[in-house]
Amino acid sequence: MREAELRSRLAGHLGDAYSLMWSDTVVLERLGHRTVSEALAGGVPCKDVWLAAWEALELPARDR
Repeated sequence: MREAELRSRLAGHLGDAYSLMWSDTVVLERLGHRTVSEALAGGVPCKDVWLAAWEALELPARDR
């Protein structure tokens, strides 16, 4: 998964503007208490970031 796909998935679930804000402000335990943006900047693979976001947002299994 590439970052563009990750961002697209987040926007699809949260909306364009809110997904950007959410990525910059919501701290996820699964990402080592970092935000999506911090995790990506720190080199965490996009797939791992997506799984953490998917879990935090309690999205359906089909979106995993």
